[in-house]
Amino acid sequence: MGRLFRKRQNVFITLIKEQATLTLEGMEALKDYLASHDPADSARLVSKEKEADEVRRILIDELNRTFITPFDREDIFALSRTIDDVLDYAYTTVSEMEILKVEPTPYMQRMASLLRDAAYELSMAVNRLEEHPGVANDHAQQAKALENRVEDVYREALADLFSGAEDLKHVVKMLKLREVYRHLSNAADRGDEAANVIADIVVKIA
Repeated sequence: MGRLFRKRQNVFITLIKEQATLTLEGMEALKDYLASHDPADSARLVSKEKEADEVRRILIDELNRTFITPFDREDIFALSRTIDDVLDYAYTTVSEMEILKVEPTPYMQRMASLLRDAAYELSMAVNRLEEHPGVANDHAQQAKALENRVEDVYREALADLFSGAEDLKHVVKMLKLREVYRHLSNAADRGDEAANVIADIVVKIA
């Protein structure tokens, strides 16, 4: 079965690769935005998110019209969905920051940097999935390790956030920051799930 999978050039693999690439580019835009607070980086992230949504719509349409897929259609759908969710949470991070008028913090910058690196590992995993599933799994595990580091920074940020409440104004600021931190943490959660889906696919096609 693994041999058959590797021989087959399939539209689903191409679309998943495109999604992963756009997600990486979007996470790079998020990282840049949190470093510079430049509206151009925010606009670049929005553009990548819209492009990725269109690719996902095409993939779902292909799934609905195709009987034979290179691996379980449920896994194709789950991998596409989780990769899409990573970029969606990056987009909502910036949206919330702009709505709530929140300035970037060092914690956000650290989380975004780790998320960018995890997106790179997910992209590498997807690109190796056809020909070298074992290598794909290695990249997926690297992505999981990076996502865990995001969660460590998230907990560190929350501990710091709630360590010095002084008045109502400070509490309001805390709640705004916590909302943004939560979006970054959710991006990490979805990246972790994407890595798990890749690991499951590798087991099935080995």
